[in-house]
Amino acid sequence: MRLPDPHRSRVVLIGASRYSDPALPDLPAVERTVADLAGLLTEPLYRLVPESHCTVLLDDGDLRTVGDRLRSAVAEAEDLLLVYYAGHGLVAGRRHALYLALPDSRWEAPEFNSLEYDKLRDAVLDSPAETKVVVLDCCFSGRAVGDSLSGDTGRIDRLEVAGTYVLTSAQRDQVALALPDEEHTAFSGRLIRLLREGVVGGPELLTVDDLYRRLSAIMAAEGLPTPRNRGAGTASSIALGINRAFGATAGPELRRRHTAAVEQGRSGDWTGAAALLREIVDEQTRILGAEHEDTLRGRQSHAHSLGGAGSPVEAAGLLRRLLAEQLRLLGPDHEDTLRTRQFLAVNLGEAGHREEAVGMLRVLLADRGRVLGTEHPHTLRTRHLLARNLAFTDGREEALALLREVVAVRERLLGAEHPHTRRARADLAGVSHVREVR
Repeated sequence: MRLPDPHRSRVVLIGASRYSDPALPDLPAVERTVADLAGLLTEPLYRLVPESHCTVLLDDGDLRTVGDRLRSAVAEAEDLLLVYYAGHGLVAGRRHALYLALPDSRWEAPEFNSLEYDKLRDAVLDSPAETKVVVLDCCFSGRAVGDSLSGDTGRIDRLEVAGTYVLTSAQRDQVALALPDEEHTAFSGRLIRLLREGVVGGPELLTVDDLYRRLSAIMAAEGLPTPRNRGAGTASSIALGINRAFGATAGPELRRRHTAAVEQGRSGDWTGAAALLREIVDEQTRILGAEHEDTLRGRQSHAHSLGGAGSPVEAAGLLRRLLAEQLRLLGPDHEDTLRTRQFLAVNLGEAGHREEAVGMLRVLLADRGRVLGTEHPHTLRTRHLLARNLAFTDGREEALALLREVVAVRERLLGAEHPHTRRARADLAGVSHVREVR
């Protein structure tokens, strides 16, 4: 069971909600369904693929355009290819083949102006993607997992090697439903809800097979058309998303472990803390997503613990990369972004780059004073660290002045015996002694 590589995967969402043929009623729920599914699959925290890798073809009546864009995505997919269709399913020809209606399709003669399922299937099977998933939300979609899926023995063998999974909203001769009081189609609406809310008590990742079994139970219980499926190879084990109900349960436990590991480092065991935090970050990335705030915070603590364990150069490299992501995701004034800047400066100083550390801390001091106020504990901590780094350069006089300010404010706010006050007073005495000796 695994999540696909988002950068090597592609999603194609095809939907037809409006039709020119009076015999084919419009399906307004399809428009909302496709839009919400696209947003869900590309949502930054839980995305299956980046937005640029999700092709949306909604109410495009040009069969050639649909085919060209489908083939383009099919050719680019290397890990997962997911192709989804919502609209009217039509049956025609001597073989009673399945056709996927487009806005200009004709109910009586879909062969000439609709997307033939067999052609879509062939395009999917020709993709270099390791795993191929086709989801059909339309009437008669169950025909896609009947005899027409395989075509011949050679096609069956090829399907098994390719690792393809087909999930349909209805049985071979059933209609799919769009209920009048629901904003999505019946099948896709329940699929969207499972992806958005998760399955309480379910696994960490939701595979396409998990979704099929859950959808079957839900739709049967509600008296709705039941879905069908057919899979080959390892396709059934590909995950289409993180189980968000699992993440909601795991998140607090991961935060507790994170806090405990940070305290272990502060107690002196930075090496042990770094090992624990590395494991926690791996789990946060897998369960919550790489861009979740908890994951970013875990990376911050892990990097800083490496510095405490004696690897400030490695810590600074990790913190630089983290800072670039936090600036993009959280913004420059978020406390986590400001803290990463401070940790980066500290580790640069410990690595011997005192001048660079001093420059960073000067800017950070101004920003923290602006955002938090000049007497906030975090601002005072930055002023203290700036003084300590200045003491290793030619800025000892400035360091003394800053430390006197820190001691005075902390004595007033925290008391003379508070650990932070005592630490600042000890540093002040140390810098004063060095100046006298010189």
